[in-house]
Amino acid sequence: MLNLVSILIGLIAVPFALVGVIPFPLVPMLNWVAFPIALFGAVIGMLSGSNTGRNLNFLVLLVSGVRLFLTGGLI
Repeated sequence: MLNLVSILIGLIAVPFALVGVIPFPLVPMLNWVAFPIALFGAVIGMLSGSNTGRNLNFLVLLVSGVRLFLTGGLI
């Protein structure tokens, strides 16, 4: 059950992360929304017995985290 919750949280975070990759002014700030959502989903995924939800959230964390790191967290 926790894996399903983690997958649903990850599916909520994916659109924010994908739109946040677009280099248009102020749009990359959506990564600040995607990162904590995916972090929460990854924690829920770690509590479950399966790896699917955890891995999805780690992928979202990687995409939004790299984008925030490369731009210094600003844009």
